Amino acid sequence: MHEPRRYSVIRDPVHGDLYLSSEEMALLDTPQMQRLRGVRQLGTAYLVYPGAQHTRFEHSLGTAHVASRLIAAINQNRKLRPEGLLGIAEDEERIVRAAALVHDVTHIPSGHCIEDSRSLLERHDSAPRYFRVLDGGTELGAALDRMGIRREVLAVLLADTEAAAAGLPAVPACWRELLSDTICADLLDYLKRDALFTGLNLNYDERVLSYFMVDRASGHLYVDIEKRGLLREDILSELLRVLEARYFFSERVYYHHAKVAAGAMVSQIVETALLHGGLQAEQLYALEDAELLPLCERHVAAPTAPAQAAARGELFGTLPGDVAGELARARELIARLRSRRLLKRACVWPLYANRGVQQALLDRFFAPGRAGERQAFEREVRARLRKAGHEPVIVQLYCPSKRMQLKEAQTHVRFPGAGAIAPLAQFSDRVARLADLERSYRDLWKLYLFAATEEPATLAAIAAIAGELLPGAVNVYQPAAR
Repeated sequence: MHEPRRYSVIRDPVHGDLYLSSEEMALLDTPQMQRLRGVRQLGTAYLVYPGAQHTRFEHSLGTAHVASRLIAAINQNRKLRPEGLLGIAEDEERIVRAAALVHDVTHIPSGHCIEDSRSLLERHDSAPRYFRVLDGGTELGAALDRMGIRREVLAVLLADTEAAAAGLPAVPACWRELLSDTICADLLDYLKRDALFTGLNLNYDERVLSYFMVDRASGHLYVDIEKRGLLREDILSELLRVLEARYFFSERVYYHHAKVAAGAMVSQIVETALLHGGLQAEQLYALEDAELLPLCERHVAAPTAPAQAAARGELFGTLPGDVAGELARARELIARLRSRRLLKRACVWPLYANRGVQQALLDRFFAPGRAGERQAFEREVRARLRKAGHEPVIVQLYCPSKRMQLKEAQTHVRFPGAGAIAPLAQFSDRVARLADLERSYRDLWKLYLFAATEEPATLAAIAAIAGELLPGAVNVYQPAAR
């Protein structure tokens, strides 16, 4: 009788051959993991970069592979300084790899724009979302139970305070940092993967993987950039190249204005279906990308009313609680997405011109439970458009989460003269390139007012109205004349 195969080989376009154990293949073959084959890694970015069709499934495989490469470096470096460094044993790597494979299992289609920017749902990496998918009653949870590591995997995926509150076993800090630090297996995979499938020549040198080690005193993953009292500029430069690649992807892909517009449209559709169409949040958790719009379409279907009552003027009415209008606008947004007629920018309020009012705008329009305030603003813009003789087109106020700015480099380093290891961000006053990156990240934030029109006169009228309604905010956008 033949022994069962102990591993399988999967060919990956980014890393080449990936080796997975039979236990890991059993995790992948659950419905919860297979769903990720239908969830794009970059959401609506494919509408800007047509090749960006890669999914969270292959990213999960790549993250496990990179985690193992980092662990190999950690163990190799420990041989050089066993008195000050820790290694990661094979049974520990088994837990980290399993956590890497399942770390994205809670993602939903266009999840970041739905969860982060409109606060419609709990974040994908929140404890309730992970407990729901990795419960022992799911096939994935049962597979982890058979491995005897489900609770440990949960502890790796959750923040230490969440894990402690849930009574999960304590795990070393470096296990979490391998998957969720600023520079970690997650980031190091998706930067290379996103570069390949968007066609952008933005990358980092893989040599950076060899620099990681685990500090015995603190248990933290870190990079030693000190040697004989001097700064190792070469190693620091490798770290900064990774952070610079991440910034450029944020600028050119993750926050590209057309991707943001498409994500805004999706989030508006989902919000309308949740608030007015009877859609339940739980229905979103098992979806693939291709299922999202059809599901929402059913929930925003036209109310049963005489056809003549659906005239455009009534559908874009200005009465508070205009449910029929909200549903009609959601249907129009679905139709626009299907033909890639994206909303256009009417106003852009960037952070660099609005530092003093950013928090007030976020509190007013984007805090949890503030959907009504956004809708009231949009209704008022449409009402004033009609009064000025323009067609009352769809307008949508939208911004990325303020959380997107929090890109400080938390990866630990040993810096010359600092003594104990500390996050790299603590040394931005000594590293000009790092300080510039942090500032640039903050300035990527923008509040947008999008509109369903390309007419310059209408866009100009919307901008003027918005200026009257938000007198303290500075709009810097000037639409091109046709």
